[in-house]
Amino acid sequence: MLLVIDVGNTNTVLGVYDGKRLVDHWRVETHVRRTSDEWGIQLFELFSFSKVAPNSIDAIAVSSVVPPLQLHLETMAERYFRARPLFVGPGVKTGMPILYDNPREVGADRIVNAVAAFEKHRTGLIVVDFGTATTFDAVNPKGEYLGGSICPGVAISMEALFKSASKLPRVELERPPHVVGRNTVHSMQSGLVFGYVGLVDGICERMQKELGFQVKVVATGGLAPLIAGESKAISEVDEFLTLEGLRIIYGRNA
Repeated sequence: MLLVIDVGNTNTVLGVYDGKRLVDHWRVETHVRRTSDEWGIQLFELFSFSKVAPNSIDAIAVSSVVPPLQLHLETMAERYFRARPLFVGPGVKTGMPILYDNPREVGADRIVNAVAAFEKHRTGLIVVDFGTATTFDAVNPKGEYLGGSICPGVAISMEALFKSASKLPRVELERPPHVVGRNTVHSMQSGLVFGYVGLVDGICERMQKELGFQVKVVATGGLAPLIAGESKAISEVDEFLTLEGLRIIYGRNA
């Protein structure tokens, strides 16, 4: 079975595939100082709850935007699973041409998402990933990665507001009952949620005009359902897009 690991700045998403079937998946907090042994122990604990046998893992694929963790993950994979992990990056076959000024600058997660979305839809795409940063990635109908846009994530904006405005509280990221908030909490939620809906729809509209071909807008990431429910641009939310992309890329390099 294949263990896939998507390491983000805030959260790490993991999944186990048996062929093309996602057996189970987990989301944990990313800790930069977590050692290889801590990674191994945590994985064994997660596996115990879903009855995934550790000795059934014979391959590992990783997408990471946190470079300091690579050595720990390599050591963990070799010690606990006797496997050499595939890290998505330069030299790895993705099956997707990268038409960026410097392809090495593109985050592994952005490429993984684009590969999975194009493999599924085979059309022009804008992939929106709601992570620590909110990223927009364009793929043309030929399956070529064109580039995109990067914005501060919803959670980052909320924390900045809380830390910089002394009288504003930290609030839950959820849809308020009205756009016109009747109290401070609802007013902040309105700005965060509907403000990001406007940002997403506005950038997608501008990208669509600039690209010159029809696109399908696919969203992923932890906060995707919250924003997609109000967005006019987003047509689909794919919770496991990154994990699926890792599975596909591993298959192209196995």
